[in-house]
Amino acid sequence: MSETVSIFHNPRCSKSRGALALLEAQGVHARVVEYLKTPPSREELRELLRKLGARPEDIVRKGEELYKTRFKDRALGDEEWLDVLAANPILIERPIVVVGERAVVGRPPERVLELL
Repeated sequence: MSETVSIFHNPRCSKSRGALALLEAQGVHARVVEYLKTPPSREELRELLRKLGARPEDIVRKGEELYKTRFKDRALGDEEWLDVLAANPILIERPIVVVGERAVVGRPPERVLELL
């Protein structure tokens, strides 16, 4: 594959590990971004969302305790969600795999194969 493949990865997440393993099984060497250690900026999030064809709220992990305690019953706009996700990367759905101008959330992990 000539295009760079990136995976926004959390090594503690089984779905994220599964997606990375699928890429490796296909012979794809992905650039791994441990987004909890190196969180994406608002602009990087905006670019990811464009490639996903999604809105910020679409990639919020609603099962996270932080979401349940601070954001569950709040009606936030896209710009507010970008601020929340940039400040709290634990709330970003994972894994996100990017190939060129396309991206998918790897849930289930097999979704990453759509990009290959």
